[in-house]
Amino acid sequence: MWGQVNAKNHGIQLSLARPVTKCFLFLAQAYTNMMILRTLITRYSRLMLTGIALAIVGLILWQTRSFLEAYRAEQQSKMEIWALAQSQFMGMDPSESLGPLILKIFQSNTQTPMVLAHRDGSYSVNNLPPEVAEDTVQINSLIDQYTGENPPLVMEVDGAVLATLYWGPAPLAQQLAYYPWALLLVLLLFAGLVMIYHRSSKIAAQNKLWAGMARETAHQIATPLSALMGWSGLLKAQGLAPEIGQEIDRDLERLHLITDRFARIGTQPTLSKVPLVAATQKAIDYLKPRWPESIELVWDIQVPEVGIMLNEPLYAWCLENLLKNAIDAMQGKGTLTVQLQKHAQGMAVRVVDQGPGIPRRAVKKIFQPGFTTKKRGWGLGLSLVHRIVVNYHKGWVRVAKTGPQGTVMELVFVSN
Repeated sequence: MWGQVNAKNHGIQLSLARPVTKCFLFLAQAYTNMMILRTLITRYSRLMLTGIALAIVGLILWQTRSFLEAYRAEQQSKMEIWALAQSQFMGMDPSESLGPLILKIFQSNTQTPMVLAHRDGSYSVNNLPPEVAEDTVQINSLIDQYTGENPPLVMEVDGAVLATLYWGPAPLAQQLAYYPWALLLVLLLFAGLVMIYHRSSKIAAQNKLWAGMARETAHQIATPLSALMGWSGLLKAQGLAPEIGQEIDRDLERLHLITDRFARIGTQPTLSKVPLVAATQKAIDYLKPRWPESIELVWDIQVPEVGIMLNEPLYAWCLENLLKNAIDAMQGKGTLTVQLQKHAQGMAVRVVDQGPGIPRRAVKKIFQPGFTTKKRGWGLGLSLVHRIVVNYHKGWVRVAKTGPQGTVMELVFVSN
């Protein structure tokens, strides 16, 4: 009996579980479809917005074109009425009264330019400058122009041709013809401003992210660095391996400098007049012992010592990035040349390597945050160099030359 009850209860549970399971599967499938739709919208949002914008522009242009065609058809109808009234007027007996209707038709047309060619070879003009009526060459030119724009209207009375009417577009029609292009130009300018704003917002967000990461890195390094400096002081106090302690102090000083650099990112650095040759020499003196022995350094100083407004730690950072990139490009062997030259705007510092060169498609992207040609690169070094030189020092950095024989990177600092 209990087995029958349990079996019955189990059957009830199964019967209740099936619709619940179906409902759960339906909700899960709906959620999956929504997520797929959301992913597609996110991925193709820019393409969709571009398509919608093009559709709106196309609709506006089509509507404007339809309006212009309707306006021209209305003008054609009005001119036919005017030509008919003129035909009746020219065929009337001189003693007859003109009549209010014909007079109203003549007075209503004050915009459309017209040339009336009579059968005797004379011309009459309407809604044109007075000097045109006396210039036969200009009248013939207008007749050719109006013939190409609108069909001439022949005025006949009892089968006899009295005159031919040539007419051109009214000033309002001429203005409306430029309206679609003006509207398209406004839309393109608006789209350009939106793109510039979007790009600026994206760059600002990236800069804020990089600055936050750099400051957090500086904060994280500061704590163990303080401890290491304490241990270094203890080693010196005990007189253990003083030559090793000196090297440790130099590396700790370097770490302290790096921490200070990261902490300064996102803030406006202080510039002071710094001897450029000495600052360059100092930066290289630290790095050179840490290079591979197969790297040969060549100095090419073509200027005397000169003071440049710099932030020396940030300048050393820029130079370090360029030198490390050059060594990586040469795979740790070759000749590395550092040049200091006079520039039209100030002073130029060049780093010349013998690497394989930068791919042409990557030259314009190497200063963008996150772009790198290295397998394990972060794409931050050259973007920070660009930010330091361009934004802080008001100079510029560029790829002066690149090819299979090597690359020349150039930093230019403006002399005050």
